Amino acid sequence: MPTTDASRCPCGSGETYGGCCGPLHRGESAAATAEQLMRSRFSAFAVGDEAYLLRSWHPRTRPRSLDLDPELHWTFLEVLASTGGSPFHQSGTVEFRAHYRKPGDRGVLHENSEFCRVDGAWVYVGQLAP
Repeated sequence: MPTTDASRCPCGSGETYGGCCGPLHRGESAAATAEQLMRSRFSAFAVGDEAYLLRSWHPRTRPRSLDLDPELHWTFLEVLASTGGSPFHQSGTVEFRAHYRKPGDRGVLHENSEFCRVDGAWVYVGQLAP
């Protein structure tokens, strides 16, 4: 089922997509915190927005392209912890579990991600070493 502005946002905020991650994906607003950026990136994976994922990736670590698996469906996000990453910080981390399903399989991606600001905007740097 396609995500519309009236749909519940995939990031789990409880808001509608149009009142939460949709405006970030469309470039109408910017993430105020590292956690908000991480949630919007989860939603971008859930709705298949490769362009947003690339735009919100640090230029130093960003891949040239993405090839999202159309059979992989991101279903649920759990934010476990964060450090820094507020509107007053220049860097931060967010630890999360992202649940997914695909034909014949269900799984969880557990990651502690690093974020920083580039030209004032939050971007994803990469996964921190365990």
